[in-house]
Amino acid sequence: MKPVVGISTYGLSEYQVQSDHYDRHYLIPDEYVAAVRRAGGVPVLLPPGEELVERWLDAVDGVIMAGGTDLSPALYGEDNRDLRVFPADLPRDRTELALVNALLAADIPTLYVCRGLQMLNVVLGGSLHTHIPDAGIANGVDIHRNGAGLWTTHRVEVVAKSKLARAMGTTSVEPVSGHHQGVDRVGAGLDVVAIAPDGVIEGLEVRNQRWAVAVQWHPELTAAEDPTQQRIFRALIGAASSG
Repeated sequence: MKPVVGISTYGLSEYQVQSDHYDRHYLIPDEYVAAVRRAGGVPVLLPPGEELVERWLDAVDGVIMAGGTDLSPALYGEDNRDLRVFPADLPRDRTELALVNALLAADIPTLYVCRGLQMLNVVLGGSLHTHIPDAGIANGVDIHRNGAGLWTTHRVEVVAKSKLARAMGTTSVEPVSGHHQGVDRVGAGLDVVAIAPDGVIEGLEVRNQRWAVAVQWHPELTAAEDPTQQRIFRALIGAASSG
């Protein structure tokens, strides 16, 4: 039987959709759904605002914590007034805080993507650089976004014995990213398993979990043509199938 994989969605405030009939939408890019289906899973969407996130775990075998807007800096003790921080979606923050805690408690196989990695780190007591160019990294050069603040690619080196390296079948990749924040203080129980050329943390794994892997880049964007990235989803599906 194919495993069911829940995918967290954007919050209501993150993106606006033109519609003659409805004003509010829960969204997720098709690339996540397509990657799960190619890997042999059945995707379902997990929208913010759910009060009983533990019930989701009765229905799913694995989860993808998807990318999206910045976390509220208040979650890790930073100033909320920095204008370079994108507006948080507070219902999404609350739901995902509860969901990550529930996933870890239940040891559910989970892939944490971009914002998902940052949420995982914060849940486990870590902190974030609120704006990488201001963090004293690589003389303020930002390799994680292009000049318009959108997608770019850069090399990532991965620890050879990590779950992430085994999943991808390689220790060096050049995936797509578009983030302006990153891990500062690493949360408790996390191993750093991937690094960018400027030293920014690109991959984390949770110790003592069956499969809890986090990447700061966006594997879904190139998974259709890059086998190394599709294999990440295959590894999630494999872990979700073995429970």
